[in-house]
Amino acid sequence: MNSVTTPVAPAARPRSVLAARTGVAVAFALNGLAIGSWFARIPAVREALDLSAGRLGLLLLAMSTGAVVAMPTSGLVAQRLGTARTVALGALLVSVGLGTAGVFASTAAWLPGVAVGLFAFGYGTGTWDVAMNIEGAAVERRLGRTIMPRFHAAWSLGSVAGAGLGAVAAQVGLAVAVHLPLTAGVVLVGAVFGARAFLPVSETTPAADGASPAARRRALLAAWREPRTLLIGLFVLVAAFSEGAATDWVAVAFVDGYGVTEAAGAAVYGVFVIGMTIGRTVGTLALDRWGRVSVLGTTILLAVVGASVAVLAGSGPVAVAGVALWGLGIALSFPVGMSAAADEEEHAPARVSVVAVIGYTAFLAGAPLLGLLGDRVGTLHALLVVPILLLPSLALLPVTRPPR
Repeated sequence: MNSVTTPVAPAARPRSVLAARTGVAVAFALNGLAIGSWFARIPAVREALDLSAGRLGLLLLAMSTGAVVAMPTSGLVAQRLGTARTVALGALLVSVGLGTAGVFASTAAWLPGVAVGLFAFGYGTGTWDVAMNIEGAAVERRLGRTIMPRFHAAWSLGSVAGAGLGAVAAQVGLAVAVHLPLTAGVVLVGAVFGARAFLPVSETTPAADGASPAARRRALLAAWREPRTLLIGLFVLVAAFSEGAATDWVAVAFVDGYGVTEAAGAAVYGVFVIGMTIGRTVGTLALDRWGRVSVLGTTILLAVVGASVAVLAGSGPVAVAGVALWGLGIALSFPVGMSAAADEEEHAPARVSVVAVIGYTAFLAGAPLLGLLGDRVGTLHALLVVPILLLPSLALLPVTRPPR
């Protein structure tokens, strides 16, 4: 079976669809740029605020909380305002939050101000994320071929660029209070211009036409009672956990478990991102040829093998190869899950919102859970949770098939 639904009758001209494709890629890349920029400056923020590891973890929880709070209603916002305006609104919140956190951390060393900024940052990313996935799925349907993983690859590249620019800023001594507000301005302007190329509101959120707020709320509640939507959410939860485990812990795990330097540990995480980006770029061709279930089954098994090798290899170079395989194997699960949630366009905003809430719970709870487990068995062996969870997720693959 083909991996995407049959394209709807093209209500937009092909040139408009291609422009929307570019706009969505820009939105994904800039979202990643903002997040990568923040994570690159966390060491400077921790030093400025003189935080212990525990207090830093609680501070970072403000950002995750903001994202999870935003997602239950972000689908309703996208239906009400359209995806373009919702992305612009999310970008505004991201920019204000990022700039606020940077200024309060660097100039005032005021922890509550940084926490408020991070909550706004997280709320903005959550709102932005759901809207750009809805738009990306609509563009994918009109193109008639799989492209969502490439949008997520753009996010990965944006986050790497943000981290790289953040490292340069730290190296040259650029203050957080200057770097983050400048980045926030670039992100806001770029996201607004990218969103201007999106498809018209009536094409991406047709159910919003004439629908009352009460009707939209009923549609959202109905999505929470749909078995397929909930199972897709569970599948995305496992995928998000598997990605987040590498993002949060693979560098530390290699430092602790293989005795590499901190710089080498960071490079190992870079290997994971490269593998994931390659998988998302070329995996679209496999999805169109063999369908979601076959391709995801193969790639998840690759991720299981890769994560297991990364932990159990006993040899640094072999373990790094395992990390690359892990990134390659997990690359498609999250974006394909989002595409599956948006298969039926009239229900896409509510269903993507539900799946995002379930999936992003992994980013909220995954890091502390692995940290607690790492205290008992070591950070490297704690990563064995990833293959243990991925194997049962194979049973969920049939729910990713497009409805007939």
